[in-house]
Amino acid sequence: MDSLITIFLPLALAIIMFSLGLGLTLDDFRRVATRPKAFAIGAASQLVLIPVVAYALAVLFTLPPELAVGMMILALCPGGVTANLLTKLASGEVALSISLTGIISLVAVFTVPVLASYFANHFMGLDAPAIDVTALGISMFLITLVPVMIGLAIRSLAPDFAVTLDSIVSRVAVGLFVIVVVGALAANWGLFVANFVQLAPALVMLNVILLAAGIGFARAFGLSLPEGKAIALETGVQNATLGITVGSLIVEQAAALPPFSLPSAVYGITMYVVSIPFVFWLRGRN
Repeated sequence: MDSLITIFLPLALAIIMFSLGLGLTLDDFRRVATRPKAFAIGAASQLVLIPVVAYALAVLFTLPPELAVGMMILALCPGGVTANLLTKLASGEVALSISLTGIISLVAVFTVPVLASYFANHFMGLDAPAIDVTALGISMFLITLVPVMIGLAIRSLAPDFAVTLDSIVSRVAVGLFVIVVVGALAANWGLFVANFVQLAPALVMLNVILLAAGIGFARAFGLSLPEGKAIALETGVQNATLGITVGSLIVEQAAALPPFSLPSAVYGITMYVVSIPFVFWLRGRN
């Protein structure tokens, strides 16, 4: 089981990030300069709003310190490929969604290790694990940024091949991730069930508040409806795979999902329960 968490989970995340890179183009990054308002609102929602709401809910629901840290780790993660897919299904601005996912994923390599260490010390005090910020940052760089850059390079040099490869890679990534998470949960099912009841209400509320705030902020600042949909889903749908992986990297050689990873694991289930009905509601507002 050690290899399942320490090897195959990071591998699954790397493949998912490689798939994200295959879907990126240089135009996605140039779009930030041509449409700064929409990107700035989306980035502020992800980098500021999500951690603030998550912190408030962790305190409101009086989560145990380790679970509170895990919830903050989830909140620090960017949107993922799932947010891009849901944006497409909601008839949102997919290009904006991909731009936000790509660039915030790059920023997260630097922000997540530092802030995860801060919140661990904040919630756990003397019981906080010693987090090597540099080592965690390097691990995230290798697992997330490098695969994205490789995928982006392939997309730039051979776009047709990248599209074909992406359809294969995305299926492999999803399958590998499901196997890893199901195996890890099976090894520690009792702990997962015991914490699900406590975590699920907080995570559902987090999801609902962020989705509503995302669409509300976009409309308040005069963005188009498709842009608002993209920002809402980028704000409300976090990269649970990254959250699980970061939690596992903090507790090395974990035999099953550590407490730091449990909020992301539970969120990986609850986010679909909340987000899919929201997507269908958005589709009706075209």
